[in-house]
Amino acid sequence: MKPGAWRLALRIARRDALRAKGRSALVIAMVALPVLGVTGADVVFRSATLEPAEKVVRIMGRADGELAMDQRGSAVKQAPDPDQGLMVDNPRYEAKEGAAPQYTPAQRRALDTEPAQLARQLLPPGSTLVPESQGPETAATSTQGLLSTRTSEADLTDPIWNGRVDLVEGSAPTNDQQAAVTRAFLKRSGLRIGDRTTVRGLESSPFTITAVVEYPGDLAGTELIARPGALIGKLSQDPGHDSGPATRWLVRLPAGATLDWAKVTELNGYGFVLTSRAVLLDPPARGDVPYYVEMDRHNSGFRTALLDRTSVVILATVVGMALLEIVLLAGPAFAVGARRSRRQLGLLAAAGGDRANVRAVVLGGGIVLGLTGAATGLGLGVGLVALLRTRAEEYSGARFGHFNLQPLDLLGVLLVGLVTGLLAAVVPAVQASRQDVVSALTGRDSLKPPSRKLALLGLLMLAGGAAFALLGATSGFASRSIAVLGGSLVAELGMVALTPYLVGLFGKLGRLLPLGPRLALRDSVRHRGRTAPAVAAVMAAVAGSVAVNVYIASYDDQYRREYVASGPSGAVMLGSGYTSGPDGKLLPQMRDSVERSIPALGPRADVSHVDYKGDCRDGGSCGYIQVMPPKERRCPIYDGDTPLSSGEAERLRNSDPRCQVHERRGSHYGDITAGDATLLRNLYGVTDPAAGQALAAGKAVVFDPRYIKDGKVVLQYSEPMTTGADGTVPGKPKITEAAVDAVLASAAAPAPGQAVITPDAATRLGFTTRPAGSVWLPAAAPSDGDQQKADGALAKLTDHTVLEVERGYQSKAGLVGLGLAGFAALVALGAAGIATGLAAADSQRDLTTLAAVGAEPRIRRSLSGFQCGVIAAMGTLLGTVCGVLPAVALRKIQGIADSYPGMSPEDLADRSSVVFPWPTIAATVVALPLLAAGLAALLTRSRISLLRRTG
Repeated sequence: MKPGAWRLALRIARRDALRAKGRSALVIAMVALPVLGVTGADVVFRSATLEPAEKVVRIMGRADGELAMDQRGSAVKQAPDPDQGLMVDNPRYEAKEGAAPQYTPAQRRALDTEPAQLARQLLPPGSTLVPESQGPETAATSTQGLLSTRTSEADLTDPIWNGRVDLVEGSAPTNDQQAAVTRAFLKRSGLRIGDRTTVRGLESSPFTITAVVEYPGDLAGTELIARPGALIGKLSQDPGHDSGPATRWLVRLPAGATLDWAKVTELNGYGFVLTSRAVLLDPPARGDVPYYVEMDRHNSGFRTALLDRTSVVILATVVGMALLEIVLLAGPAFAVGARRSRRQLGLLAAAGGDRANVRAVVLGGGIVLGLTGAATGLGLGVGLVALLRTRAEEYSGARFGHFNLQPLDLLGVLLVGLVTGLLAAVVPAVQASRQDVVSALTGRDSLKPPSRKLALLGLLMLAGGAAFALLGATSGFASRSIAVLGGSLVAELGMVALTPYLVGLFGKLGRLLPLGPRLALRDSVRHRGRTAPAVAAVMAAVAGSVAVNVYIASYDDQYRREYVASGPSGAVMLGSGYTSGPDGKLLPQMRDSVERSIPALGPRADVSHVDYKGDCRDGGSCGYIQVMPPKERRCPIYDGDTPLSSGEAERLRNSDPRCQVHERRGSHYGDITAGDATLLRNLYGVTDPAAGQALAAGKAVVFDPRYIKDGKVVLQYSEPMTTGADGTVPGKPKITEAAVDAVLASAAAPAPGQAVITPDAATRLGFTTRPAGSVWLPAAAPSDGDQQKADGALAKLTDHTVLEVERGYQSKAGLVGLGLAGFAALVALGAAGIATGLAAADSQRDLTTLAAVGAEPRIRRSLSGFQCGVIAAMGTLLGTVCGVLPAVALRKIQGIADSYPGMSPEDLADRSSVVFPWPTIAATVVALPLLAAGLAALLTRSRISLLRRTG
């Protein structure tokens, strides 16, 4: 066609769009909504992605570099930005047993020199080191009790911190009695600027809050910042807080000096990690970075193609199916427009216009409405992000670098919207161009039987697309993204091509129905041109809902299977096996608080953790104890005295059932605990008196038959690992195994590798015990209100989360699935409503005939209801079939991606299982057509207006 003809077609399309404002608004909204979402996501992603100059300020403020000692005596290979990866080579870990590590001169110098002194020697003369003093995570007083918070020290009056820590309110601390806090600290504590807070352990030295600060990259962080020397040094005197000299600094260089890549690699040889402003702004070539060279060498055979990555496959499938759904949903609206303009299109054909001209008018509607919808969505997306920028930053937990609009991205989004509208108009345009001119002018339909060739093609596409998607997902014979997305799209398009033929098959059910449904079904079959697009629209909406529901239900079933309970249902557990020293001293008060807050807890069982030679709670050196299966039941990879080659280990993981053990442990108190028969009942649900009697007699109680043999269980314990003064490791820690008399008990939840002994038995074996917490097992689980009351009471004693109630697996999939089903129902109702409106207009002559022969006025209402119900029923059934395919394919991909050598058969089955949410699917299949029919009947007028027959 010539450009002049296209201009005329676009003018007619624009006039028709303005004339049918309701239909036009519907199409514009369908196109604008996804464009709005994609535009918003693109602007947010681009704005949140920092430019190098912005990232430098976020990392080091106004400093020239950030320097950190990783490990003294080591060598480092780092990326230009260490956050992207680094490797540490420490000779101490590579030395053979009993041999001295082979240090380089640089590593030996790092061992013999304090890090700060060594850094000053290596940096350009005149450089200044500003320590980054990070304190322990502790507790500070709030209006409700104690608040868990990070602590640090910094002189915020020094401009070097600007950009890394921003002062947003108040004034920076100027003396040791003042502190700055983050916004999250104020919000959680209930305090304000000018109030005082006390850090636990420094009760005699409260801090006055003078400023609110924020880390632009961590808006949600809770932190208290004091002046240098006012906090951390005093806390280090508390046995529960250990803090050594700073090993991380901001570097300020003298004028003219720089930290280039050569200086970075030099400092790496001494064990330092350096983030340089100059290097980040002008990074070296990849081949000049030893870290990248090493990673490329190791990963050359393990790279996953971009289009085969699981996240890309899922994203591509979701986006592609969503665009297809939009095309199918907008199709009926264009079909409505084409049929209501058929007389106008007939006149165009009668005046000499060919089929291309008629197609151009309908396609012009797609161009006009698609472009309008895309532009509307684009503008709204950019505007909403600009309006809600602060909310978006707070939700993501980081400030944007800048408001970044990428013209090419936005142009691509605009083109997607335009193409979506154009594709939605293709089928109605082809149908309009093929209509008989006389029939179009007289308002009569030219009915044609469905094409058997098209139906056969649709069947082949459906079968081929399904096979392509499933085989591509499981066997990987093609790119997984292309296989799953392409196969799902082809299958759904095949179902669309089959729709006219299937509508005819549905029509054969008419003789079994009463008058109203029979007329509706007959009308739908006769007018396949308008019925098929409406059915396809409903099918698309339902297919999306079913796909997501099946995927979510399958994931939920996987999480349910993988969930390991911490104890019997309703158990109340206080503390954990690794409670810190200060919290351990408060256990008696914590127990009283819980028992006062939660009524009818029942008998209390006190839990003790079992240690060997030391206490690991506060970073001390200690041995470990674990419960082991008999020798012949252990995996040779982890129990053999001779190291295995990687190939042999891989073979064993894939072939030896002993290396494919399904072990998940839910206990908060460690593998081996000390207690009495009440502990067996409260923590493991063991009610057998024989088990309690055996425990009292000094035997161990285990809960997995694989760990017991001939009435014995093996306890393996090792000596603490020690390091010599010169950094040498004398040898592997000594490992001892002791066979202990044991009995097997049945636990309420799986407890592999766990055992209970009495404190006396632990002492007899040479172990030590320490209080770890308490467990109650009430007749009914405490209410949320009682648990919140107990949490509030405990918050006044400790800043850690120490109370848990075992309530079993808590699923949210039901609510998500219900919401998706409701959304799909809304969209499907809209599609069915459009089709019903078109059917009502086309059925006006039939209704006039019915009125002339004496039909009651309610017949119009019932006929409209049944017409809508028939379309919704056919679309729902077909959509249910189409929605299963992408969900199954994505689950199979997820199972393959999550697999690893040595995975147990149970885990492998859980991660690729497919579960169908039958109640939700049944509700969609049954309730949606009934609801569509009821609403259509309710909203249709009963009175029939007699019309003059034409032709």
